[in-house]
Amino acid sequence: MNLVARSFSAALVALAGFAAIPAHAEDMTIKHAQGETAVPAKPEKVIVFDLAALDMLDRLGIAAAGVPAGPKPSHLSKYTADDIAKVGTLFEPDYETVNAAEPDLIIVGGRSAAKYPELAKIAPTVDLTVDSKDILGSVEKNAQIIGTIFDRQADAKAEIEKLDADIAALKEKAAGKGKGLLILTTGGKVSAYGPGSRFGILHDVFGIEPAAPDLSIGNHGQPISHEFILQTNPDWLFVIDRDAAIGREGASAKQVLDNDLVRQTNAWKNEQVVYLDGANWYLANGGLTALHQTVDQISQALDKAK
Repeated sequence: MNLVARSFSAALVALAGFAAIPAHAEDMTIKHAQGETAVPAKPEKVIVFDLAALDMLDRLGIAAAGVPAGPKPSHLSKYTADDIAKVGTLFEPDYETVNAAEPDLIIVGGRSAAKYPELAKIAPTVDLTVDSKDILGSVEKNAQIIGTIFDRQADAKAEIEKLDADIAALKEKAAGKGKGLLILTTGGKVSAYGPGSRFGILHDVFGIEPAAPDLSIGNHGQPISHEFILQTNPDWLFVIDRDAAIGREGASAKQVLDNDLVRQTNAWKNEQVVYLDGANWYLANGGLTALHQTVDQISQALDKAK
């Protein structure tokens, strides 16, 4: 998908699917993943249950009045402050706190999407779930929706164009740099993700040639062993440490991978094991800043290719 090729106004209708009531009206109708919602123009008090959406609001300079408790990417650390209301978790809202906040708008997505019906009874609610099979399409769509609601259309358009350009440069840089394998570690176990999977953006969009193109694409990846890593022998090993991302104690990804089998791979021998920012990938995948930081990290790693 070429994100810049489509005109911004056309994409608003075709992708975001919103239909704004004339400018003099106070509300606009937003079509989202779970229906249509009448949303007030430029709502002042916003509660956000999805970290990719929070990332996007933050990138566009829009404050959130309430967020879920729990770990967050470093660029969203300010939302751990006590003066920001904690309205539940990524999975389970604290309905009493949400009610008491009297929000003008509630945003759900991903892990919180199942709570849409209950939250929609409290205040106008939209579902900005990111489609893992079309992350960039979702990012564009969600940025346009947020830009429209908060009258930040020009900022949203500029952000989309910048991201598209940065990804195009990364894809060009990745050509001919070798094959990569993306793995996730948790509880001492390892899973791999390939094209078309939850983290398939590494191959499908960023252009890293897959070392294992036929992995299962389930949400939890394909369980693998250290032997599998050696047999696959990737030139690059991209690693997400889930336990670190969610603040769980346990063996780090570096400890899990530091063994005789993995040390024999080209990736290890050439110092091309890239420990990705787990919070960006696991918690805020589909956020604007998270994606920019991901692109920068992979680009810098490729610059050091041997």
